[in-house]
Amino acid sequence: MPTRTCLRHGNEHPCTCAMGNLYRFIEPVLLFLLKQKGRAHGYELGTELRAHAFTDAEIEVSALYRTLRQLEQNDCVTSEWDVEGSGPARRLYKLTPHGKEHLEEWITVLAHISKSMSRFVKEARSLAAAADPTVEGARLSRRVASRPQAERVAG
Repeated sequence: MPTRTCLRHGNEHPCTCAMGNLYRFIEPVLLFLLKQKGRAHGYELGTELRAHAFTDAEIEVSALYRTLRQLEQNDCVTSEWDVEGSGPARRLYKLTPHGKEHLEEWITVLAHISKSMSRFVKEARSLAAAADPTVEGARLSRRVASRPQAERVAG
């Protein structure tokens, strides 16, 4: 459960208001990747971030490093210079105990958002179908039309 207090909602429930950086949900994915990998360079995190992104939007490199710096300022990650190997020194990031706690907070918040979004989609679909009975039929027609021709003939 998040330990932060939301100014609008108090301690009633975990909410995104108190979680800080929501921009494209970079922060929770970075925390997750660092917990999964142990340690990683920024470039490696950026590559993996695209595979775990919550949106289709492009994630800018500057946003990645800005978020890593913010996480380091908030004691969620530490970094050190990796001078091994050829090429220039690179930062190697690692999750701190506080960062692990913050990831758990994000998991709670994202579960709440997921539940709320599912409820909204269900209610919106129900409302749309009740207001216009052809909506459900049109959605089914689009699904059938998007299947390959061989499947439509066989199915």
